[in-house]
Amino acid sequence: MSTMPCANRLSGARFSTNGNSHAVAPTNGHTPNRTAPERPLHRLKAVRQQQGVSLRRVARTLKIDMHEARQQEHESSDLKLSTLHAWRELLDVPMADLLEENTELSPPVLLRARLLKLMKTATAIRSESSATSSVNQLACMLIDQLIEIMPELAGVSPWHIASRRRRSREIGRIFERIMPASMFPES
Repeated sequence: MSTMPCANRLSGARFSTNGNSHAVAPTNGHTPNRTAPERPLHRLKAVRQQQGVSLRRVARTLKIDMHEARQQEHESSDLKLSTLHAWRELLDVPMADLLEENTELSPPVLLRARLLKLMKTATAIRSESSATSSVNQLACMLIDQLIEIMPELAGVSPWHIASRRRRSREIGRIFERIMPASMFPES
């Protein structure tokens, strides 16, 4: 008895040629590829990284968990067109840039990614407390010029800056907080 996949992937079932059907696991926006593909199916991860979008933001925007977002951006996952469209809107790139293999991003998208990185750096310099007033003024001028070129950069936040690392002899703040024993019930 041979089975043919149903044309509608949303149904989550396969139908055999003799009319009997059997259920398969439902898909959550993608179908894992059981065999290794000869070529990648998409470039979601590469484009996401070039655009400077975190995986956490992807998961939050697409209303999926981090594990699902990681699975979707894997180049061998077979995604539905609606899922690819959601990624395209999130990353603000043409669909062709998500699908074409071994090609650079289109010039406008590459320019946008570079300007975004430049804006993040400029806002990080401006927000740095140790920057002198002249450096701060130059950073503000650079930010204004970048916004003139690309107005959607106005709300860009700076790079995340890690605080100073503790030395091995220093203890963390958690040790400074005293918690009452009543918070820990005895078993």
